[in-house]
Amino acid sequence: MDKPCAAPPARTTTRRRFLQDSAVVASGALLSTLALHRAAHAAGDGTIKIGMIGSGGRCAGAAHECMLASPDVKLVAMCDVFADRVQSARDSLKAELPNQVVVDDDHCFTDFLGYQKVIDASDAVLIACASKFHPMYAEAAIKAGKHVFVEKPHGIDPVGVRRMEAACELATKKGLSLLSGLQSRYHAGYRECVQRIHDGAIGDVVAMQSMFLRAPYRVVARDPKLTETQYQFSNWYHFLWLSGDDVPQSLVHNVDRMCWILHEASPEWAFGLAGRSSSFGEEYGDMFDHHTVVYEYKNGARLYALCRTQAGCYDNGGDIIMGTKGQCDLGSCSISGETNWRFDKDQHNNPYQAEQAAFVESIKKGQPLNSGYHMNNATMITVMGQITCYTGKPVRFDEVRRADLQFGPPPEDATFDTPPPSVPDATGNYPLPRPGITNLMPA
Repeated sequence: MDKPCAAPPARTTTRRRFLQDSAVVASGALLSTLALHRAAHAAGDGTIKIGMIGSGGRCAGAAHECMLASPDVKLVAMCDVFADRVQSARDSLKAELPNQVVVDDDHCFTDFLGYQKVIDASDAVLIACASKFHPMYAEAAIKAGKHVFVEKPHGIDPVGVRRMEAACELATKKGLSLLSGLQSRYHAGYRECVQRIHDGAIGDVVAMQSMFLRAPYRVVARDPKLTETQYQFSNWYHFLWLSGDDVPQSLVHNVDRMCWILHEASPEWAFGLAGRSSSFGEEYGDMFDHHTVVYEYKNGARLYALCRTQAGCYDNGGDIIMGTKGQCDLGSCSISGETNWRFDKDQHNNPYQAEQAAFVESIKKGQPLNSGYHMNNATMITVMGQITCYTGKPVRFDEVRRADLQFGPPPEDATFDTPPPSVPDATGNYPLPRPGITNLMPA
C-alpha cells in the first residue's frame, strides 16, 4: 500500500518535530516563497510581531512554522487558560528559535481576557485553542486591525460559523489577511491532483470516499485538583460544547478537499449514522467514537465521509475520488483509469510550513490572503454532518445555514465559572445524544 503523501492533519509540538520542520525539503513553490522573504528582509522591512492565542501543540507548531518563514517574525505574546501550557510552549519555542521568541513574563497571559491582551501586543495572531472560541477571537483580532491565522474548525455550530463568515468579510474590507488552518490547499501533491481532476483526468466526479480513521485523540486524564468545568476545558477536544465533536474536528479536512475538487459546491442534504461503541469512560467526554455521513449534491454525486476514534482498529486518512473515466487516490497523489499518473515524490512539500510562508509573505507585501471563500463552507458542511448524526434525521444544507443552534453558552459567557453543560453519571460516563430521539433542528 502506498503511503499518503500528505502531512498528518494534527501534530504535537516536540523537539523532534521542530528539527524535522527546520530541515524539510520544500517544493519549488515554497523555496520561491522563502526567497521572496529573504529579499524583503534585505530590503529593510520591519518586524512582524506575532501572538499565540492558545498554547497547545497546534498553536505552538503554527508559531514555529511562522517564525521559520522569516527571521523578521518575532513571537511577543502568548495566552492560555492553563499557565503550565504557556510556560511549556514558550520554553520549547525559545530553545529552538531563541532570537525570535521574545515573550517576557508580563506577556504570558492566563486569564479569559488574555486573548485581547495578545491581540493588543501583536501585528498578527495565531488562534488554535478550544474551537468554540475560534470565531470570537478571530472577530476581535480583525476588529482590532490585526492579521489572523485561525485553526479549524471555524465554528462548532451554525451560529459560530456565521460569526466567522462575518469576520472574514470584515477582514476583506479592512485589507487584512485571515488564513485558515485547513492546510491541504498548500499541499503540492494535492494541488496537482485537483488541477488534473479539474482538467478532466477522471471525467465527471460521481462519488467520493473520505476517511479520517484513527485512535482517540489527545485524551486527558482527570486532575482531581480541577473543578468539573476546568477539567472539561483541559480535555476540551472530547466535549461537544467546546469542540463540536469529530465531524467538524477531523472530517473538515477531507470535506474541504472535496469542496475544492467540486469547485466549492455545497451538498443539498445529508444523512448520517453514528454512536459510541468502544471508547467509554470520563476521559472520552460526551462525544461519539464513530460517524458516517452521506452527502448528496445537486448533480447526484455523493460524498461518503467516515471518521472514527477507536483504538486497535483500521486507520486511514485518505480520499478516493471516482469519476466516469477513472479515479484519484488523493492520499497517494495518483490517478488511474484512462489516465495513469503519480505525483513526483521529489516535489513533496510541508503544507503546514507552506501556508505560514504564504501568510508571512502576504503581510510583508501588503497583499492580503483570505480563506473565507472555502473555510466557512467546509466547516458548515461538517456541522451539518454532526447534526444529522446526532439526530438520525436527514438535514438540508440551507436549513443548517439559517439555524440558530448553538452548543452550550455563547463563548463570551464560557469561563471556569460556567456550570458544565453535562456531568458524568455514576459510571463515570457523560450522557450522549440519542439518534432518532435527540432533536436539534426545528420541525
